[in-house]
Amino acid sequence: MLHPIESSARVATQPAARSTTAPAAVAAQRLEHQEDSPWHTGAACRRDEAGLFFAPSKEPTAARLSREEHAKQVCARCPVLLECREHALAQPEPYGVWGGLTAAERRVVLARRRRREAELRIPAARRIAG
Repeated sequence: MLHPIESSARVATQPAARSTTAPAAVAAQRLEHQEDSPWHTGAACRRDEAGLFFAPSKEPTAARLSREEHAKQVCARCPVLLECREHALAQPEPYGVWGGLTAAERRVVLARRRRREAELRIPAARRIAG
């Protein structure tokens, strides 16, 4: 099985059901337009199976944690970790391990960024008003 970066063209050409589309297929479809991005070519995950980065349905918690830890180990040695992470945060990618972060960890990062941006806007507004 190929990683979604490599298999996106094949997955995207197959018709997908609205509510039953697998997370890996959704992510692969989102990557279709970005397949030629330079950071993809150097990704360590291109040599690994997509199943390592995306959960199968009804995966037991212990298996999920183990799989995610293994995926993060691949990410840790990846030369484009930051580019991948920023891509996943900008999209935002709802599934899988991207840039060494799970979907839940990315939600935390995004919430912190939104909070930080809001805090920076408040003092600026006070300076303008004051």
